[in-house]
Amino acid sequence: MPPRPTRRTLLKLGTAALAATSTAYTTGPAQATPATPATPSPSTPTHPHPVTLPPPTSPHPIGTVELHLVDRSRPDPLLPSKPFRELMIGIRYPAERGGAHPSAPWLGPAAAADWDRHSAPGLTIPTGAVDWRGIRTHARTGAPVARSAGRLPVVLFFPGDGGNRALGTTLVEELAARGYAVVTVDSTYEAEQVEFPGGRVERAVPLPDELTPEVIAALLALHSRARLADAGFVLRQIEILARGGNPDAGARPLPAGLPAALDLSRTGVLGQSLGGSVAAQLAHDDPRIGAAVNLDGEFIGAVAGTGVGTPFLLLASGPHALDTVPGWDTFWAASTGWKRALRLRGSAHGSYTDLQVILPQLTPHLEIPAAPELIGTISPARSLAAQRTAVSAFFDLHLRHRPTGFFERPGVRYPEVEVLG
Repeated sequence: MPPRPTRRTLLKLGTAALAATSTAYTTGPAQATPATPATPSPSTPTHPHPVTLPPPTSPHPIGTVELHLVDRSRPDPLLPSKPFRELMIGIRYPAERGGAHPSAPWLGPAAAADWDRHSAPGLTIPTGAVDWRGIRTHARTGAPVARSAGRLPVVLFFPGDGGNRALGTTLVEELAARGYAVVTVDSTYEAEQVEFPGGRVERAVPLPDELTPEVIAALLALHSRARLADAGFVLRQIEILARGGNPDAGARPLPAGLPAALDLSRTGVLGQSLGGSVAAQLAHDDPRIGAAVNLDGEFIGAVAGTGVGTPFLLLASGPHALDTVPGWDTFWAASTGWKRALRLRGSAHGSYTDLQVILPQLTPHLEIPAAPELIGTISPARSLAAQRTAVSAFFDLHLRHRPTGFFERPGVRYPEVEVLG
């Protein structure tokens, strides 16, 4: 019996929007996974390799909180047998210094164990070879919001298809350290693993056995519709939060000062791969969105033809141009607002995820044939620095109305950056 399709299969088919992390789906039905640690195989190291994430460039401390949201107004669009939609989101924000607040993990313990068993092998990383559970972020769980930060513009973040929200941590933390409240959203039953309170993990619904172009297009459309509905629901819950309510399903305590700090009159959206297409469609459909960024995502659905009037930034990987990715040329021609398209030489689709900084830490110790295909040949430090600068400058310009000279001559500071449009 042939193996089930994986995201690496999809990447070879040229569907970058479904190949954000190049990892495999489970072969069984979506189900909760217990929080048990992965068992290393005999061929993997006794001591898993550690991984660290680079700190934000701003020295400002960061806080974070997770919210469990339940939308009982609709059945789950990806698992119709479930009569309601459950989501996990995270919010990162500038925090007060001090206090006994622990650093947040990159993945929760149950999700990290699931990633080790199911996702890492799809990256050609053996189970048990990496200490995924030990990866720490620079955000402190539950830390109070920094009073000096004032009112915070809000940015929603959506990862690539099948990816979990942790894959955008390095960009998200940069924005939070610079004074934004960033809301990261997991798409349950599409993301490879989503950990809920109590250690319950919900896995992705399996991919179909045959991935024809028609099947792939239908999957992308389904996932896009689900995410857009999720986005509207999440924005409504953040509005409740900003009014002093607590939308968390378990009514868990919120960080001090968070509701009053959220300024939803200045809201943007950032997405990688399919998340970038969702960002564009949301900017088209929702007047609350004041600026949007697409990190190397193909445009799916109507927005490819309608474009947007909202300020828009497109960051492309090395192989891509406005006339080589489906929907980019028509979107660009139809968009009427401020717009820029930049390309990072030597980058690949996965360069716009945390894999850009994770895989180079592992390749000196592990054979990872997928690495060049995923993150290209660009220096990881230069790639991340250029992305952080471009995304921060864009939101500063359009949500805070702070002039920036970056977009006039981006190649002066970063020769790796080309202007496409």
